[in-house]
Amino acid sequence: MSLMPVSEALKRLLDGVDPLGTEWTDLAQANGRTLATDLVSTRTQPPFAASAMDGYAVRHEDTTQPAARLKVIGEAPAGHAFSGVVGPGETVRIFTGAPLPEGADTILIQENAERSGDSILVREAPLKGVFVRPAGLDFAEGETLICAPKRLNYRDLALAAAMNHARLPVRRRPKVAILATGDELVRPGGDPRPDQIIASNHAGITALVEDCGGSPLDLGISKDDPVELAGHIRRAIEARADVLVTLGGASVGDHDLVQEVLGAEGMDLAFWRIAMRPGKPLMAGRLGQTKVLGLPGNPVSSLVCSLLFLKPLIARMNGLPDENAGERDGVLGADLGPNDRRQDYVRAVLETRAGGALVVTPFAKQDSSMLALLARSGALIVRPPHAPAAKAGETVRFLPL
Repeated sequence: MSLMPVSEALKRLLDGVDPLGTEWTDLAQANGRTLATDLVSTRTQPPFAASAMDGYAVRHEDTTQPAARLKVIGEAPAGHAFSGVVGPGETVRIFTGAPLPEGADTILIQENAERSGDSILVREAPLKGVFVRPAGLDFAEGETLICAPKRLNYRDLALAAAMNHARLPVRRRPKVAILATGDELVRPGGDPRPDQIIASNHAGITALVEDCGGSPLDLGISKDDPVELAGHIRRAIEARADVLVTLGGASVGDHDLVQEVLGAEGMDLAFWRIAMRPGKPLMAGRLGQTKVLGLPGNPVSSLVCSLLFLKPLIARMNGLPDENAGERDGVLGADLGPNDRRQDYVRAVLETRAGGALVVTPFAKQDSSMLALLARSGALIVRPPHAPAAKAGETVRFLPL
């Protein structure tokens, strides 16, 4: 079977995938969620002309004469507007955020006023209109301020709160069921036999799903047993998972049962085995309404494939643009040999040097079991199939991590 190019595999994976439905969530629960419809302000901010400083609300014309003295006729703390009118020769003590009293047009900051009883001496005349925030300075009622689709962050939520939105329309989070497979796997904190290893992929994929705006569902670890494996797969379907991610067991060995069992459960296979390294045995398909992504068992292969395929899949379900258009140009920091027929993703250190040059230096070892190397990497150098040897100093494409 020929190996499918990465671009074609991604296209097939995303074909027919539409954004999930809309639901409402409280403002306090909306961080990281994807806004489903544009957010329009329900109010003007500020709703009135307000003082930007502590001081005195004055009529500018009353402050222009040397040693001008004004009578204090009241006070306006934030949240308590002065109800009267500032007339000639009068002023109101005012605090930041309070409405500008009628008749006043300028704020004399308290540092430039000397108070004595119920009057003040203007020590330094202000510019007209200074330290007054006009109504609508920030935004106006009916203005669209946050456009969908967008993953909401702390700045968006502060703005939504100022717009007086207590609940927001968001995309339903894609539910991603994650199933590790293999007799050799033991959960972190367990007591592995001499012939077993700790399951690490599961922790990384779960975190990636959360980071991308998905909701992970832990299906645990299945033994290399068709009946047990089928039971776990059915749990994912019963839970109405939008995506089922299997870890390991999708290759060609006698104990690689995942594809066989999924086929028996009715999976429509979209592709299997792609022209990339690490990650050749990647598998994708559909089981009813659930997208299936079968990731390799090697930890680095699993995580790199998640970055290249699972991340864009979750983005599409959230109604967001595909998030892997982040490849950039960089300067190669060490020589690379020629590439074979597979697209290579080479772990590398990323540095910013004098003048802003981005330098990517590949690690000498690239084995797909070496997680410590991936944790130390700042980028993946993208090497197209049959790329010729490259010398240090040449321009290469890389994907920032």
